[in-house]
Amino acid sequence: MKVLITSGGTTEPIDEVRGISNFATGSLGKLAAEKFLQAGHEVFLLAGLQAVLPENSALLTHIPIEGTKDLYQQMEKLVPKMDVVIHSMAVSDYRPVYMTGLENFSGSLSVDELLDYRPEQVGKISSKSDHQIMLLEKTPKIISYIKKWNPKVLLFGFKLLVDVENSELLHVAREKLLTTEADFILANDLKNIEGQKHKALLVSKNEVTALDTKSEIADSLLKISEELKND
Repeated sequence: MKVLITSGGTTEPIDEVRGISNFATGSLGKLAAEKFLQAGHEVFLLAGLQAVLPENSALLTHIPIEGTKDLYQQMEKLVPKMDVVIHSMAVSDYRPVYMTGLENFSGSLSVDELLDYRPEQVGKISSKSDHQIMLLEKTPKIISYIKKWNPKVLLFGFKLLVDVENSELLHVAREKLLTTEADFILANDLKNIEGQKHKALLVSKNEVTALDTKSEIADSLLKISEELKND
């Protein structure tokens, strides 16, 4: 099988030296990649710049990813060639349009003025201002394109919530199954992730499986993929 795994987190550039990122380590993506490699499958790992990585392998293609634009371009190219996509990367919901000193604005501003403003800056943003304004724009939901690029691919999506009941996790996962056309959603809560402990619900249209560790999750991803995409 050809398997694409996204892992870690994106970093959205503010200027040439700064960016907005998140705390995702990519440890689950790394473990999943290792399981598929050990089973003899070809793995394409799209990993954030700070993500942990598996050891080199003849079956592994590692592609470093910075922001959502980079991720979109790589996935658009690769997904049509894949049998399985495991989209575990923590993708930024927003990216900077600009960041500029508060002194560049005067008085009250309309929404149109904020949206149309573009600072004349090159390179690193000055740190002289006491206050900065940053305008963010929503990023595309890349998972929603995967089945359009390859309707036959087996798609595992991920959803992370914070401090909710299992009933809410299940509800959100089922909604995401519909909106993304994923075959499975792994729904997890940040409060239940610590080290190798990783309680999660693997949700499909007809089944819900409770998992307790990263190893169990990675094993389940491999087992299901081999059962449904037996080559």
